[in-house]
Amino acid sequence: MARELYRVLIAEDSAVTRAFLVNTLEELSDQIDIVEASSGFEALKQLPRERFDLIITDINMPDINGLELISFVRNNPEYAHIPLIVVTTERGERDREKGLALGADEYLVKPIDPEEFQKLVKKYLRINNNHPDVGGERG
Repeated sequence: MARELYRVLIAEDSAVTRAFLVNTLEELSDQIDIVEASSGFEALKQLPRERFDLIITDINMPDINGLELISFVRNNPEYAHIPLIVVTTERGERDREKGLALGADEYLVKPIDPEEFQKLVKKYLRINNNHPDVGGERG
């Protein structure tokens, strides 16, 4: 039986943060295919190209910011079902409330804890590395 491949779109203008997120996801599972975008505009261009199971976005980016990206995704029936995790330096409660009100599922403030991030990704992708027989028949 073929293993499912999960596609994750990371929209983050900082190359260092993008690399951290990619490495953290790669440590989590070899079932994750990652597409990187260095701006909200690049992320929007990627959306129609393939099916995504999760979007991770920064807020402060050139061109189209993360809040605009969230708004676009949530208001488009083709993408509205995709879980969204915000990873940002914006610590204010008002920023958090706005991100969640626009439709983000999670709001993490940098620097993020890799284990907490992996736990959230597992939750939204429904990855369970600890139990290889999950979903299969036990004999």
